[in-house]
Amino acid sequence: MEPSDGDVPVVDLSAAPGEHAAWDRPKSVIYLWSALELLVVYNPWQVSSSLRVKVLRLFGAEIGDGVLFRPRTRVKFPWKLHIGDRSWIGEGVWFHNQDHVYIGSDAVVSQDTFLTTGSHAHRRDMALITSPITIEDGAWITSRCVVLGGAHVGRSSLITPLSVIKGDIPANVIAGGNPLTVSGQRFRTSDV
Repeated sequence: MEPSDGDVPVVDLSAAPGEHAAWDRPKSVIYLWSALELLVVYNPWQVSSSLRVKVLRLFGAEIGDGVLFRPRTRVKFPWKLHIGDRSWIGEGVWFHNQDHVYIGSDAVVSQDTFLTTGSHAHRRDMALITSPITIEDGAWITSRCVVLGGAHVGRSSLITPLSVIKGDIPANVIAGGNPLTVSGQRFRTSDV
């Protein structure tokens, strides 16, 4: 028998753990980063990818050589961002990285993709739960995807637009949708 509306529990959000659960730096660093993110990283008028990368590195991001970082990008905590060499980060990508995000070399994260490492204990007290994201070398996350905490995208896989990515995605596949399904291989033996 289904419970009536009055019997369904509600989490008292006033008692939920605070939004600062993922802060692992002093307030002054968090606030300074917020200002510089807005002025340099997110700013659509700021055209220099190398300046964005320098500011991210200044705040602890590990970013390899030759990385292209387009405007309107957001990074919650740069010290939890790790990107290999020659990778491309498209315009409007949002790293809501309350946990670490690892992106390999020669990988692409395309326009308006949202990567979030956090969720909440929705049946308990709405406490923050985090899990890292890993995107292997050569993978391509196309535009407007959502990458959830705990996702692991295999080497050279291609994820089609508007997909929700969670769990383990094998290497060298083309996958997409919600739920995500594999539709083929990205590279065949004859391509290599």
